[in-house]
Amino acid sequence: MPKAIRIHKTGGPEVLSWEDVEVGDPGPGEVRIKHHAVGLNFVDVYFRTGLYPTPLPSGLGTEAAGVVEAVGAGVTHVKAGDRVAYAGGPAGAYAEARVMPAAPLIKLPDTLSFDQGAAMMLQGMTVRYLIKKSYPVKAGDTVLWHAAAGGIGLIACQWLKSLGVTVIGTVSSAEKAALAKAHGCTHTINYTTEDFTAKVKELTGGKGVPVVYDSIGKDTWEGSLNCLQPTGYMISFGNASGPVPPVNIGTLAPKGSLYVQRPTLATYATPRPALEEMAADLFDVVTSGKVKIEINQRVPLKDAGKAQSDLEARKTTGSTILLT
Repeated sequence: MPKAIRIHKTGGPEVLSWEDVEVGDPGPGEVRIKHHAVGLNFVDVYFRTGLYPTPLPSGLGTEAAGVVEAVGAGVTHVKAGDRVAYAGGPAGAYAEARVMPAAPLIKLPDTLSFDQGAAMMLQGMTVRYLIKKSYPVKAGDTVLWHAAAGGIGLIACQWLKSLGVTVIGTVSSAEKAALAKAHGCTHTINYTTEDFTAKVKELTGGKGVPVVYDSIGKDTWEGSLNCLQPTGYMISFGNASGPVPPVNIGTLAPKGSLYVQRPTLATYATPRPALEEMAADLFDVVTSGKVKIEINQRVPLKDAGKAQSDLEARKTTGSTILLT
């Protein structure tokens, strides 16, 4: 019988339970998929802790790669035997096999491995909508990217460099600074020893940047706003340090008539043609060599709790995948 990670209550990593699960036949619009690798993302922690409420008991995870075993009625874009990857849909990717809606599945090119597919779908498509939709960057721009040595950050640094964009990236150690620079980050700021706002102003000659991409949340919110040029864009797409407190929108005026966005991948991946376009763009930059998917942690799926603990403690770099 296949096994999966389940949670019956919210809390720390100890609430993750490794259990036998029944995996039946797919219904209309569904597929049964055997996973080879599963993606680990901070959003999984939000569901585990209850920051993002979900009915319990529940599975975890929304990103994986594997092989389609069976399809239900009405499914035409994939078939049994197809190599696929996905990011999205109901939680439950932390599983050796599952039945799920077919809609999020994208065929994985033969040139890409299951490990790459599991490590890049959520993070890579997130980078894609951030830099091409939330704030469409252009050659010559200088941007601030928080957590530049994380999975999303390393993809972003490479992709932005290929577009002629200068990246100022924040990191928490000298080792992470070196890693970010090796992947295209032009300037790094160690936020544990430096005032990142002052450093950004110094690096930009006092002008600031037109956009900040921030997945940290509470700890970097105010400083990030102060890094922006007039009419700059604050793109807040995560809460690694906790959710941003309630915002007085009036403060955006004296800081320079700023824009603020809290985007999600689900919004930008709907309808399906948008998802297919996003995935195709991601596959292109990876297969062309412009972006390398840095998988620096491979952990057995049954040890997902430890993997999440390391992620929360900022002990990881690049992507982490869970192996079935």
